[in-house]
Amino acid sequence: MQRIRQVCVLGGSGFVGSAIVQKLSTAGYDVKVLTRRRESSKHLILLPNVQVVECDIFNDTALAGQIHGQDAVINLVGILHESSQASFQKIHAELPNRIADICCKQGVKRLLHMSALKASAGAKSAYLRSKAAGEATVLAHSGELNVTVFRPSVIFGRGDQFLSLFASVVKLLPVIAVAKPLARFQPIWVEDVAHVFVAALENVSTYGRSIDLGGPQVYTLQELISFVAFLLGKKRRIVPLNDTLSYYQAYVMEKLPVKLMTRDNLFSMEVDSVCDQPVQELFGVPTTSLEAIAPEYLVGDTPRGAYDRFRSFAGRTFSKH
Repeated sequence: MQRIRQVCVLGGSGFVGSAIVQKLSTAGYDVKVLTRRRESSKHLILLPNVQVVECDIFNDTALAGQIHGQDAVINLVGILHESSQASFQKIHAELPNRIADICCKQGVKRLLHMSALKASAGAKSAYLRSKAAGEATVLAHSGELNVTVFRPSVIFGRGDQFLSLFASVVKLLPVIAVAKPLARFQPIWVEDVAHVFVAALENVSTYGRSIDLGGPQVYTLQELISFVAFLLGKKRRIVPLNDTLSYYQAYVMEKLPVKLMTRDNLFSMEVDSVCDQPVQELFGVPTTSLEAIAPEYLVGDTPRGAYDRFRSFAGRTFSKH
């Protein structure tokens, strides 16, 4: 395979995409970020070797024109909640198929695709089923295209929609009712995800593979919320809900103007988002613990202060799995 120099990134202005684009830039790749609104990608425009281009990625002609001449494509486009304009099927299944088709027609030989841990055609969650369909369709192009699929657990870091959401809830509510409190996650730092994507770009051992990504530790949802409350210095009563009450809570919350949770999110949490972590084995670096990073962006602690606070908390109440 020829040396990769030019990389086109779809979804590059988002939380994970921004981290990947920055690492690609630092590594010396010429990066083209496709976005609906250039204004939303101002933070990327000043990066060396980065070009931000407005493009309707649902227009095959426009997308093919931007992919033409690229050595590799990275697809990070995804949604957590469906809307009248964007369904899981359209975003997670149909779009990846179109991207892979266009790559083949334009002579692009490398595609990296973002899926989700525990994606499965038989999943109860439509989100996980659609992610599985996207995986299958890009891997079906493996004869013409060197494809790698990444399947991360929840991703944390500054600007995330995971721990930062918990922090907002903890600050707002004195009592927190937790749906699926024993749902298990293996959070991975966004910078580790970005490192893996860049390291895999020219790593032939990753071709034709789906690779699970998880951090070094597994936590229940209730443990994570307790940890965030401790970091923020908030004494909160946490009420675990049984399955029936969890369902009713999700049903009510998905009717709100701002969706914090839906029933499909609940169905996703019925499957533990954990894996046998291959990151260090494949890429030679250990993943970073949540405790080392989260305090710095949630409460602004120094790394040493964060470590001391976590030790104090862990010694009293925090159980790890």
